Amino acid sequence: MEIIKVNELPYMQTGWGIKGRPIVDMPEIGIINLVLEPGEQVPSHKTPVDVLFQVIEGEGTITVGDESAVVSSGDIIVSPAQIPHNLEASQRCLFSVYVMKIPNTKKNAVKDPNA
Repeated sequence: MEIIKVNELPYMQTGWGIKGRPIVDMPEIGIINLVLEPGEQVPSHKTPVDVLFQVIEGEGTITVGDESAVVSSGDIIVSPAQIPHNLEASQRCLFSVYVMKIPNTKKNAVKDPNA
């Protein structure tokens, strides 16, 4: 069993300038924790795979295609492959979200030989 202590993982800066920390990087799934400061946003973009967003903390707006919703801690949002989506933190608080790509789109994802 592997236990990932998310709160102990280091942050990096994503290509959008958003703070994030990679959690899982396997061929079957990639998970990153994005932490948006109040008012920050990830611009609209498409991914070639399905994406799940799980809100961990705070509140923000997630748009998938033509639909937008204000979401908060505990909510899970499904974004199908090739549909534009974006995230925007509320002006009042941090917005922490797990972004799960299934399967992983990162080219450097390496299969665990022990799996």
